[in-house]
Amino acid sequence: MSDLAGRFRELWDGIAPVGRDADSGGYLRYALTAPELRLREWFRAQADHRGMPVSEDGNGNLFAWWGDPTTGDQTGTGAVLTGSHFDSVPHGGAYDGPLGIVSAFLAVDELRAAGATPVRPVVVAAFVEEEGARFGVPCLGSRLLTGEIDADRAAGLRDAAGVSFAEALGDRPAGADPTLLGRFAAFVELHVEQGRALVDADAPVAVASAIWPHGRWRFELRGEGNHAGTTRMADRRDPMLTYAFTVLAANKEARLRGAHATVGRVAVEPNATNAIPSKVTGWLDARAAEPETLHDLVEAVQAKAAERARRDGTALTVTPESTTPLVAFDGGLAGRLAALLAAPVLPTGAGHDAGVLAAHLPTAMLFVRNPTGVSHSPAESATDDDCAAGVVALARVLEELACH
Repeated sequence: MSDLAGRFRELWDGIAPVGRDADSGGYLRYALTAPELRLREWFRAQADHRGMPVSEDGNGNLFAWWGDPTTGDQTGTGAVLTGSHFDSVPHGGAYDGPLGIVSAFLAVDELRAAGATPVRPVVVAAFVEEEGARFGVPCLGSRLLTGEIDADRAAGLRDAAGVSFAEALGDRPAGADPTLLGRFAAFVELHVEQGRALVDADAPVAVASAIWPHGRWRFELRGEGNHAGTTRMADRRDPMLTYAFTVLAANKEARLRGAHATVGRVAVEPNATNAIPSKVTGWLDARAAEPETLHDLVEAVQAKAAERARRDGTALTVTPESTTPLVAFDGGLAGRLAALLAAPVLPTGAGHDAGVLAAHLPTAMLFVRNPTGVSHSPAESATDDDCAAGVVALARVLEELACH
């Protein structure tokens, strides 16, 4: 193990137990809950240890500055932003999000140890609610910062317990901040790879070329609640049948198009073993390489669900909860970083804060090899040596962008 890999492990071990479920081994780090708040305090402590003042934007996002926080303007001469998020999906993996923050602090350490002097500030960010696991909208913090979601709508988002985002935040979110956004000249997010392309390429680090367009749609199916033992099959208006058919239809339509469709969340009312449901709500996550393919996929699933609902005597309502267009990262920046690092370039089907910020400033992503190829699961992993390689790559990128 290299010295840097050892320092990575030491820093990583400081956050590894936070929010880990003893039974599954996965993480329950929902935005603005106790585990994530502990990690935010860890962020402040790490920034303070490095003499990096921390600022907040009123939306739950944290920024640690190596350099003058007032630097930067709309001319593109401002700070270089890096970092990621702390929150997780239910029982998610350790590396998705926190790896980018830990690596960013270590990259600053590497630059300082090398005697690098930034011409423009380097800023480490911790964005809030990237996964959308608590309040339903992914990349909520970056969407608020950039104005891609209305502050009033965000304030009213509620978790499963009925707590609003504003209540969890302690105030109404501030919303778009053009002044702060204008201080950033570029954003580079390091992230564990959520696939196995780097395993196949036998490379520890890659540069992202694009993020597939994707979104979440809520399928609400209403029928007639009734007794499971006394209601004849011919008399039933069972929304669970419509739901089951919709899940199978989503799988088929995605496979036909080379796209991805997942229904991983469902809510049933009254949720009793011996009762026909009165309402079933399922959430469709759909992704494709091209916007047209994604549109056709969702349209086909809706059409099939609607036809089945007519046959079942149920009612269907489909609500888009979030949509993200195709994100092609700044070609010049991605190419420049790929050449700098001699790294492969690959697309991803996963969403990130980088995908939101890419519409507002030059943005790039680095991926660190995941030997299992599994993500959003306790099986997600990365070796300390590969993580150290990611830190070195990020430090080189930050030096290129901030020190020349």
